[in-house]
Amino acid sequence: MRKGTYKFVAGLFAIALLAAGCSSSSDSASEETASEESAEVVADPELEIFTWWAAGGEAAGLAGLEAEFAANNPDTKYINAAISGGAGVNAKAVLQSRLDANDPPDSFQAHAGMELDGYVKGGQLEDLTFLYKEQGWDTIFPADLVKTLTVDGKIYSVPVNIHRANVLWWNPATAEKAGITAAPATLDEFFAALDKFKKIGIPGLALAGKGDWAIAHLLDWMLLATLGPDAFEGLFNGNTSWTGPEVEAALKNFQKALSYGNKGAGNLDWPDAGKLVTSGKAGFFIMGDWASAQWQADGLTLGTDYTWAPAPGTVGVYQWLSDSFTLPVGAKHRNAGIAWLTVAGSKAGQDAFNPKKGSIPARTDADTALYDDYLKAAMEQWKTDRLVGSTVHGVTGNNALMAAYNAAVGKYFSGGAKDNKGLAADLQAAYDAGQA
Repeated sequence: MRKGTYKFVAGLFAIALLAAGCSSSSDSASEETASEESAEVVADPELEIFTWWAAGGEAAGLAGLEAEFAANNPDTKYINAAISGGAGVNAKAVLQSRLDANDPPDSFQAHAGMELDGYVKGGQLEDLTFLYKEQGWDTIFPADLVKTLTVDGKIYSVPVNIHRANVLWWNPATAEKAGITAAPATLDEFFAALDKFKKIGIPGLALAGKGDWAIAHLLDWMLLATLGPDAFEGLFNGNTSWTGPEVEAALKNFQKALSYGNKGAGNLDWPDAGKLVTSGKAGFFIMGDWASAQWQADGLTLGTDYTWAPAPGTVGVYQWLSDSFTLPVGAKHRNAGIAWLTVAGSKAGQDAFNPKKGSIPARTDADTALYDDYLKAAMEQWKTDRLVGSTVHGVTGNNALMAAYNAAVGKYFSGGAKDNKGLAADLQAAYDAGQA
């Protein structure tokens, strides 16, 4: 990647022609060609990046990417327009209002997959296929990932990472105290372990009900664990009924799991719920692998203060999501936006970002020495496990589906009696909203 700012240099031959007052059509054509061939992209004075990475490992990862951008574009001022809120629940609303007002940032974060659907249909994103060809990303990113990103032959975002959603976390000392000597691989083993935590006087499962999405994340895992990957994917292609017996069984398991949760969960965001586990005040936590980066940012040590396994019922299945960056139509600093995307897709950029963010690179040529033991294992399992997309994090559902899905789960969680049939009907309505 070329360092420094890009400078505009007018063709000397064209200047000479202008000075001479040449006016013939052939000379004018020569002047235009000379100018175009000698022109370079003009550097933008600033770059505004819009994300929801405002704290912990997320902010640290973004800072790593910013540093790599600054090293290559020292004369461009970086503006961090992050809006806090897990899974972007706050940021997405602000972003949409800006896009509707024709005031886009120069690049914004969005999950790869169906989350981009509304922006693409609304004509709010530029096609980045040219950049894939120029940078060789069409061969350095996994083919299945590129396929997921492609809409009618066009690609609208640059993936900077891969996250795993279906991860089980726990404190080894707390598990030992409860007599749990191995990670539960099945749902039956999971519920038996929850009982063991209950016997030592702590909640078996840490829950975060603030903002709905973390409970919806838990349901997304339980659907996958109960249905299996084929039937789970069938929920999003019409082959599995949201109101059928398979989902009914999953919702019973979900209701049972919630019964082991901590009191006051409705007031906790996911980092607060995670602290219950790392401090020995709760047993298990089902959360994406960004939790590890958060805990390391807090000074905790992987393998000592906390450890991990694939979430029960999903061993051999990798439920994935990907953070990506876009180029909005009408970006004020389009050249800087392209420069940012170039860094985001580069080996140096992804290796600067992912070890801090707690994710693995989208690229296949990462420097594995930079990554901790969890991330090394995730890289290997990404290559061998069955890959299934996350609903709550935008792979299988667009923003309309996700908003309705989260709201349905939030309504269920915050209500008194758990109406499983009502939740199933609301999930069907959420899916329908995504198809509209």
